[in-house]
Amino acid sequence: MEPTISSLIDAADRDEPRAADALFAALYRELHRMARHELGRRGAPVSLGATTLLPKAYIDIAARDGASFPDRARFLGYAARVMRGLILEHVRSRRAVKRGGRIHITAIDTEPGEAAIDVPGLTRMSDALDELAGIDAGLAQVVDLKFFCGFSFAEIAAMRGVAERTVQRQWEKARIYLHRSLRGDPTT
Repeated sequence: MEPTISSLIDAADRDEPRAADALFAALYRELHRMARHELGRRGAPVSLGATTLLPKAYIDIAARDGASFPDRARFLGYAARVMRGLILEHVRSRRAVKRGGRIHITAIDTEPGEAAIDVPGLTRMSDALDELAGIDAGLAQVVDLKFFCGFSFAEIAAMRGVAERTVQRQWEKARIYLHRSLRGDPTT
C-alpha cells in the first residue's frame, strides 16, 4: 500500500529515515507545477527554469532543521516561500556588481526576461510577506498558496479544512495588509 501525503508528513516530522525524500517524490509533480507557475508569473530569467529551481528548493527544504509541516498546505506554502527566495537570490546574483550588474549594454539584449523583473519590488513584497507571517502566519499561508502556488480558494479551503468564504476573507485581509505595507502606510 502506498503511503498517503499526511502519513509521509507525519513520518518526516518524526525524522524517520527517507521520509522527507518520499514526501518530496510524492509531491514532485505539484511542486514542479508550482515552480513553473512562480517562474512564469515573475517573468523569470531564461537561465533559471523549473527543473533547475526544484532541486535547489529540495536541497534548501531538506537542509532546514526544525521545519515542521503538520499538513500539506503548510508544506506547499513553505516550498513556495523557499522558491520565492531562490528566485530573488538568483536575480540579485545576476545583477550583482561583480557580474556587471551596473553596466547596461543596450546593443544586444541576451536575456530579455531579466529586464522585466522588478528586483526592488520583489524584495519589498518578500519582506512584507515575511512581516505578515510574523503577525499572522495563517494569512501569509493563504497568500503563499493563492498567489505563489496558484491554488483556487476552494483548493485552499479543502487543504486547510475551512470554508471557502473564510479563505476569501483571509485573502482580502492579507491583500489589504500587503498593499498598505508596500505603500509604506504607517497604519498597517
